[in-house]
Amino acid sequence: MREQIIAYLKENRVSSTEVADAMFKTGAIDNITAVNRGHFCVGPVRWIYAWKGSNWDVHEQIQNVKKGEVVFVECFDCENKAIFGDLVSKFILLYKQASAIVVQGYLRDIPRLMKENWPVWCSGFTPIGCVNTQPEEKMDKDIIQQRTEKYKDSIAVCDDSGVVIIPKDKINSDFYKRLEFIEEQEDIWYECIDRKKWSTFDTICLKKYLNKEEK
Repeated sequence: MREQIIAYLKENRVSSTEVADAMFKTGAIDNITAVNRGHFCVGPVRWIYAWKGSNWDVHEQIQNVKKGEVVFVECFDCENKAIFGDLVSKFILLYKQASAIVVQGYLRDIPRLMKENWPVWCSGFTPIGCVNTQPEEKMDKDIIQQRTEKYKDSIAVCDDSGVVIIPKDKINSDFYKRLEFIEEQEDIWYECIDRKKWSTFDTICLKKYLNKEEK
C-alpha cells in the first residue's frame, strides 16, 4: 500500500497542503522552508540524526541512504550550527540518489545549493558549521530507537508550502480513499467558485453543493 500511495501522490501531484488536510490538518514538520522554489518531492523517509554540534553521525548514517528516499535530518543540541552544506548535499542527492533532503536545523553553502537548484528544505541558514569529530557523549539510544520507529515506513511530501510526513499507521486503504476524497473536494470547490461564481463561504463553509437543489 505504501508504494501505491506514493505513486498516487506523484501522479496527481498531491500537495503537502492537501496531504495535511487528508490527515485532518496534521503532519507538518515545524519551521521548514524550501531552499529552492518549485520542487515537488515524494518518497519514503530515511530518518537521520545530528548530535552535540557534530555531523560525524550524519556522515556515518548517510552511507545507508537508498535511491528515492527523502532524507530527514533531525538535530539535537546543535546550537543552531549548520549541519552540512553543498558537499554532503551533493553526495546524498547525486551519488545516493535521494529524492530530497529535509533538515530540521540549519544549513550552509546556500549560494551553491541555490545554484545547483537542489531539492533541499531546512530551518534556516548560517555560515557556522558543525564539527566533523565524533562527540565524546553518545546520543541516547532510547531516543534513537523511538525516532527510528516513529519514522520507519513513513512517507514525506515536500513542496513550497513545507514538508508533511505521513506516518506508517495512516498508510492504508482508508487513507488512500481520504486522499481521493480531498482531491475530489478540491475539484468541486474550484468548480463552484470559478464556474458557478459562488462565494467561498457558500462553497467551503456551507457546502451548498451538497444540496441537490443548489447543483
